[in-house]
Amino acid sequence: MRIEHAEILIIGAGPAGAVAAGMLRKQGRQVLVLEKEQFPRFSIGESLLPQSMEYIEAAGMLQAVVEAGFQHKNGAAFARGDARTHFDFREKFSRGWGTTYQVQRADFDKLLADCAEAAGAIVRYRHAVTAVDFDGERPLVDVRDADGEDYRVSAGFVLDASGFGRVLPRLLQLEVPSDFPVRGALFTHVQDGIAPGGFDRNKILITVHPVHTDVWYWTIPFSCGRCSLGVVARREFLDQYEGEDTERLRAIVAEDPGLCRLLEHAAWDTPARKIIGYAAKVKSLCGRNFALLGNAGEFLDPVFSSGVTIALKSASLASACLARMAAGEPVDWEQDYATPLRVGVDTFRSYVESWYDGGFQKVIFYPDASKVVREMICSILAGYAWDASNPYVAESRRRLQRLVEICSLA
Repeated sequence: MRIEHAEILIIGAGPAGAVAAGMLRKQGRQVLVLEKEQFPRFSIGESLLPQSMEYIEAAGMLQAVVEAGFQHKNGAAFARGDARTHFDFREKFSRGWGTTYQVQRADFDKLLADCAEAAGAIVRYRHAVTAVDFDGERPLVDVRDADGEDYRVSAGFVLDASGFGRVLPRLLQLEVPSDFPVRGALFTHVQDGIAPGGFDRNKILITVHPVHTDVWYWTIPFSCGRCSLGVVARREFLDQYEGEDTERLRAIVAEDPGLCRLLEHAAWDTPARKIIGYAAKVKSLCGRNFALLGNAGEFLDPVFSSGVTIALKSASLASACLARMAAGEPVDWEQDYATPLRVGVDTFRSYVESWYDGGFQKVIFYPDASKVVREMICSILAGYAWDASNPYVAESRRRLQRLVEICSLA
C-alpha cells in the first residue's frame, strides 16, 4: 500500500472542512481534503445565520459567496395559528453581520470547496476513509479512492468534518446516545409559486403545527423561485402517516391552513426525503492529533438553523489552535477548542429544549416584549451564541427560564 504524507488531513469537504482548509491555507499549511461523495450533492441546512459570515470572510471566501446570487436573508419569521412575528437580524444586540444567505447546499458547498481548492488545498472526491490508527507519533489514515484502490495517509493532524458520516466517532467508538428525543424530518424542494409580495423571501419561515406545538415546518425560499420545505417531529408522529415520503409530507403540510394558502400554487416536482434520529453526541470533541468539527461531533436540532454556524465556529477554533501549535505554543485542545465550542452549543441547546417544551414559543410570540431583551434574543437567533456580553448567552438557561415565566404569567 502506498503511503502519502499530509501536514493537515481534513475528512469531508462540506462547509466545516472547506472553511477550515481555507483558513489553514492562509496560514501557509499543506492541506489534504478527502470527501467520500462527489460534489455537487444534495444536503439540507440551507438557511445560514449571520454569525457564519464572519468565518466565511476569515477563510477568504466572502467575495465568491456574495457574487454567487444566493437568496439574501435578514431574519426569521414565525407563525402559529393566526399569530405572526418576526426577527430582523440587523436589530440585534451583538456586533457583527446582520444579514446572510439562504442557499441550495449543493451549490454552496461546491462553491466553498472550490474556494479551498483555489487557495491551494488538495481536494479529492469519492475518497472514503476506511480505517485510522492514532497510536503512533503521526496518525495513519487508510483511504479507498474512486477506483477502489487503497492507500494510506500519514498526517500531522486530522480534522474530521465528515458531518453526519461521523467517520472518527464511528471508527474510534466515540459515539454516545444523544439525550434528545428521537425526531425525524421529511423534506423536499418545490417550485413554490408564491406571488410577489405574498411572502418575505428574505426570511426563513418557521411554522408551528396548529395542534401539536412540538411539530414545526420550515419554509426556506431560494432566489430561483423555489424553496426548501420540511417538517420536524418525533418519530412516532411521522409514523402515523402512510404512503411514500412525499405523500406523508404533503399530508402533514395540509394540516396547517396558513402554509396551505402560502403554497397553494406550488409544484411538488422533487421526491421528498427523510432523516430519522439525526441528533448526535460524542464522548470527546478532540483527542491526540485529532479534532471533530461541526456535525461530526455534535448535532442538536435544525429548528434555529444553528448547524452550519456551529460547524464554521469549530473550523475557526480548530484553525486557531493549529496556528498556535505551528508557532510552537502549547495547546490544550480540551481547554482551547472543545470548551469554547461547547459554550455556544450549550446556549443553542437551552433554546432548542425550551422551544420543544413550549416555553420559548411563548417568548417568541409574546406581544409586549422589551426592545432590549428582544435584541438580545435576536442575537442568539442570528447565531451569536458565543457573545458572553449578552446576558441570555452568559446565563442562557436561568435567564431564559425566567423570561418564560414572565411571559407565561402575562
